[in-house]
Amino acid sequence: MKVELLFWRGCPSHPEALETLRAVLDERRPRLPVELVEVETQADAVRLAFPGSPTIRVDGRDVDPGGEGGRPSLTCRIYHLPDGRVSPVPSREQLEEAVS
Repeated sequence: MKVELLFWRGCPSHPEALETLRAVLDERRPRLPVELVEVETQADAVRLAFPGSPTIRVDGRDVDPGGEGGRPSLTCRIYHLPDGRVSPVPSREQLEEAVS
């Protein structure tokens, strides 16, 4: 299983997302590494199909499939949580489901 966290340094949400992701992995998939990918330019965003920061992919699939089709951009991302709220990071439940 490959887990990637793509981020843009200009967005303040990636540390929180990484912390939650590592907590989930510690419980569900101990010792599974997280590959951190910094997206630095708009060209990188296009090449990586990066819909905003943070983006978390497990085996190439976005943990929030509804948001993965966004225009590639160096911007902060909004996640639509299962309960209808929006958040700058995915929910713990979304991460748990993605790594199950």
